[in-house]
Amino acid sequence: MTIVKDITLRATHHCETTTLGLLLRHQGVDLSEPMLFGLGRGLSFVYWDSKSMGFPFLGGRVKPFELTRNLAETLGLDLVVQETASPRKAWANVVEAIEGGRPVGLQLDSYHLDYFGAKVHFGGHVVAMYGYDEQVAYLVDTEQQGGAVSTSLGGLAQARAARGPMTARHRSFTLTAPTVPQDPPAARERIVPAITACAKAFLNPPIANLGHRGIEKSGKLVRTWLGRTDDPRRDLPQAALLMEKAGTGGALFRNLYRDFLAECSQVLEASPQASSSLRTGHRLYIEAAALWTEVAALIARAGEAGDEQYLVRAGDALHELSRIEREAMQALSRLEA
Repeated sequence: MTIVKDITLRATHHCETTTLGLLLRHQGVDLSEPMLFGLGRGLSFVYWDSKSMGFPFLGGRVKPFELTRNLAETLGLDLVVQETASPRKAWANVVEAIEGGRPVGLQLDSYHLDYFGAKVHFGGHVVAMYGYDEQVAYLVDTEQQGGAVSTSLGGLAQARAARGPMTARHRSFTLTAPTVPQDPPAARERIVPAITACAKAFLNPPIANLGHRGIEKSGKLVRTWLGRTDDPRRDLPQAALLMEKAGTGGALFRNLYRDFLAECSQVLEASPQASSSLRTGHRLYIEAAALWTEVAALIARAGEAGDEQYLVRAGDALHELSRIEREAMQALSRLEA
């Protein structure tokens, strides 16, 4: 058995920030999950639908692994990413890191992991691996998935080799912190650029399915969802469940961003200009988070009751959310001033 020492667990919600947190704590950098999510410019929105999909999907974050790249850029971390078409080389990459005393991040398809109860393909899942023996790999996943878990080496190989939407070619990665900040205030100079960059991307989406425009579009399309499915009692509650429980931290990642802004307000409280803008953004994201949870509940009730009125109410709430989040991001974008 080969195990990396000094692995510290923490109750977490989102797979990518779970992995990033573990890798950084092993380097001596201890940041909260909301801080990791915010500094990684993780918040976004996408209304995703296509002919190949059984039902539309509402996403609340940037695409898989973009958060990791953003965080490395924000904090000046040395991010080493390895990808290969060879399963043998992919395993050798992981063994080299672990035998060198370092946990390693893996992007894979959660469908093939033994401990996953929901057998749904998701190629953008991220875990931290910290050890292995002749039969199993030792991983750290979200609290919802069990925290410290294990999966068969065969299942891990299948998960890493999977192909399809959001998958990567046996991707593994490590992080190195050249300088080790002791606490969030040490990242003060990194906070404002991360917030303003996230705000600008949200306010200026390249297509109408993204950002505040995507939320507005969702408000119109969600009203038609009963006609979009042959099984509303299955598909609508499932969509609501993904918004609240599928590693989002609740409210489609808005709870995480709300808490990030609250933590940033404490770090930047000495700057009146920054504090005013942050207080506005934080107040609006408190409101947005609560309303997103309400939207999920309305979508679930629409499917359970087969009643369009709940989708009409959800559409109205999404219209209001587009306004709230647009105003929040406008305030946050002014932090540069």
